[in-house]
Amino acid sequence: MACDTDMDYSNSALPRRDKKKSLKIGLIPWEIPRHDVVFPVRFFGHVEILPDGSRKWVGGEVLKALAYDVPIPGYKTKNAISLRLWEAKATAEDFNLFQFNDGQYESSAQLHARAEQICAVLYPGDATEEGKLLRLKQQFFLCSASLQDMIARFKERKADRVSGKWSEFPSKVAVQLNDTHPTLAIPELMRLLMDEEGLGWDEAWDITYRTVSYTNHTVLPEALEKWSQIVMRKLLPRHMEIIEEIDKRFREMVISKHKEMEGKIDSMKVLDGSNPQKPVVRMANLCVVSSHTVNGVAELHSNILKQELFADYVSIWPNKFQNKTNGITPRRWLKFCNPELSEIITKWIKTDQWTSDLDLLTGLRKFADDEKLHAEWAAAKLACKKRLAKHVLDATGVTIDPTSLFDIQIKRIHEYKRQLLNILGAVYRYKKLKEMSAEEKQKVTPRTVMIGGKAFATYTNAKRIVKLVNDVGAVVNNDPEVNKYLKVVFIPNYNVSVAEVLIPGSELSQHISTAGMEASGTSNMKFSLNGCVIIGTLDGANVEIREEVGEDNFFLFGAKADQVAGLRKDRENGLFKPDPRFEEAKQLIRSGAFGSYNYEPLLDSLEGNSGFGRGDYFLVGYDFPGYIDAQDRVDAAYKDKKKWIKMSILNTAGSGKFSSDRTIAQYAKEIWDIKPSPVA
Repeated sequence: MACDTDMDYSNSALPRRDKKKSLKIGLIPWEIPRHDVVFPVRFFGHVEILPDGSRKWVGGEVLKALAYDVPIPGYKTKNAISLRLWEAKATAEDFNLFQFNDGQYESSAQLHARAEQICAVLYPGDATEEGKLLRLKQQFFLCSASLQDMIARFKERKADRVSGKWSEFPSKVAVQLNDTHPTLAIPELMRLLMDEEGLGWDEAWDITYRTVSYTNHTVLPEALEKWSQIVMRKLLPRHMEIIEEIDKRFREMVISKHKEMEGKIDSMKVLDGSNPQKPVVRMANLCVVSSHTVNGVAELHSNILKQELFADYVSIWPNKFQNKTNGITPRRWLKFCNPELSEIITKWIKTDQWTSDLDLLTGLRKFADDEKLHAEWAAAKLACKKRLAKHVLDATGVTIDPTSLFDIQIKRIHEYKRQLLNILGAVYRYKKLKEMSAEEKQKVTPRTVMIGGKAFATYTNAKRIVKLVNDVGAVVNNDPEVNKYLKVVFIPNYNVSVAEVLIPGSELSQHISTAGMEASGTSNMKFSLNGCVIIGTLDGANVEIREEVGEDNFFLFGAKADQVAGLRKDRENGLFKPDPRFEEAKQLIRSGAFGSYNYEPLLDSLEGNSGFGRGDYFLVGYDFPGYIDAQDRVDAAYKDKKKWIKMSILNTAGSGKFSSDRTIAQYAKEIWDIKPSPVA
């Protein structure tokens, strides 16, 4: 959540996004418990007004946040920083020995149990009221512990600090809100500064505003959090007061300084009471109002934020909004996971400095037609494919042919990412293969389709997609007439370690989200860096990848972002006419060819009964014919091995822009206002 610019550690509410498992701290040797760093975190209770007019949050239940430090060494550096994590604990006083001895074992340790729940699972399911409350407690716990720690460090380094010098805080501490999950850092920092440190509202707001910045990661409505005001007031009564005051002052500012925007206030305000039965706090609005900088994570995404999602705020704060295109580390995602290709790159560009200066990969372009490089490149790719084939056999029992085209889509299972489009394409390919003569099949490009990812626990359609992939694979892979030309595999238990095998072995990667719905994506960057060719839409970072690697080295299809709203409207008005190939694929599933499971609810989402209230909201049917045509171009290109290897080389050569070193340097310079501090 945060970066302290005057200290040698990073204070984080969460571990890295690609290592989301559990917040529960285990007995891991590199996690160092800091029993000297413990902070109280309160829930529930009430607000008292003190004799001097100040306010104090009291009562309720209080847990302890215990710090753990994980050392993070840099690449070829002489120093390491610490990633600070938190565990929730109850105190010994919270254990009721009398109840325990009376046989009331569960009641005697209720607070201990509630503390363990907070750190048991990151992002617990929120389909129930209990789940919503637990998720909100988790978010606040991590925000509060981190902010208290930052303030303690700030005061410790500035022991002679007196009131009035708090204005230095934003020059020493930067809090970057990574999407809306840590939004509660805003009212909590205000509370700590006012109620604990004695600052007035104006000074606390100035410090908070100059300290906090917000990265938006999605335009999906369900991901732009809206919390019940009733739940918020019950769990965090003081914070609800602060949020109400922020909202009140924002509305007053708009009316007094931007009269022309007065009619927009209802959509811009933080508190939404349009449904009196379910008033909510709009967390994204709170982030925008309270942050000095807001950024998206790809050029297209940032433009959508400015032109659509946050357009009204841009009218008030035109200089608040920036773009910071995501990046990936080449140390992990090429040097470590693909040593064969790394050695070849170093040999041909005559330096290994590309690991910290990824733009050096452009040096490969002048060798893109060199036959010796082609031979070495193909050998490295085959070695990676054989390693991947072994992993697939070990994990699934399915044997795949390393000489076939390895076609991979790995990412969170979601309807907007359109794994459903992928598997429908595989179903259509299977149908066509079944209709071919033996002679016709000999002309087919053999392909292995691999899909991997995890579905959120309560996301029913995502789970149906996973089952469909497995059911299709079970039929296709055991069909002797077809399985030499097509296999379909669901990769189980997808995680970072599995990705380190899948990505180097890939040749075609699918990044096929509905245009305008993927903020950026980073797996597309990882695949391209490893010489994988992408088939995709003009969405997220795909737009910039295509610009960097060259249009001829990217298989493009699909509607553009500015067409999507109109196409959805056409769909609602019955103007959409599905391609016959799309209907054939759906009909084959309905026929029971892949088992007796009822896929009707999933197929209905493509025809008029979508959970989002409109049929085929993600335009699978509209993009299907273009997708099939693009796959035909893939088949033709793969048959020309020289052309394909050149495309692969040029994808790697064009990946320099997508280094996380560039991304972090831009955040540091343009948002956090910090400079590097080299260790001699």
